[in-house]
Amino acid sequence: MSHPKDQEETRLNETARLEAFSDGVFAIAITLLVLELIQILHVQKTESLFEFCIHHWQPFFAFLIGFLTILICWINHHHVFTFIRKTDSRLPWVNGFVLLMITFTPFPTAILAEFLETEGKFAVAIFGFNYFMIGVTSYWLCAYSYNKFLTDSKDREVFHFIKLTYGYGVIYTFVAFLICFISIPVAIALYLILFFVFAFPKEFAIKLLERKQKMIKKAALRESK
Repeated sequence: MSHPKDQEETRLNETARLEAFSDGVFAIAITLLVLELIQILHVQKTESLFEFCIHHWQPFFAFLIGFLTILICWINHHHVFTFIRKTDSRLPWVNGFVLLMITFTPFPTAILAEFLETEGKFAVAIFGFNYFMIGVTSYWLCAYSYNKFLTDSKDREVFHFIKLTYGYGVIYTFVAFLICFISIPVAIALYLILFFVFAFPKEFAIKLLERKQKMIKKAALRESK
């Protein structure tokens, strides 16, 4: 019979291997963004390098957005896996769908770089749909881990609010996706707000938890009166 401590180490090793594989996928996705950027640097004889970069700002803008997207997704993925203590046969598949959308990110980034000026709304909408799908798969990862009790019991309350955060994110990204067809500046502003919130996922989830605790205290005080 295996020792409980050995079983715990085995479970942690399984989640560590899953996260390490995911980190590799994130790294490859970011590398693909850089390769796409390098391809546009064919300086024309009629203009200098500086003029070329100024006249072709769209790929650089798209690269920055794509890089921030993958970086923030990696931060959130790592944040989620700090709570996941064990795996099952389905978790790698659920996690795989998250990675699928991450590896797809360089493609809408390339579309954004190529068609931002000519077909801006449609290009931003394709990029926005990728955000929506990332939100859906991220929520699925959290919801599955929560429902299957893959986290420690002491962390379930906090993890519930992490899951709730991604649930809000799904709704938010869907609304932002629809706005892409109406106004590009408004859509970009919404995505910048999204970046800010999900750049600090732990802090946002804790604020939701604290807000709930305050509401419970207020309700308790009202009942006591």
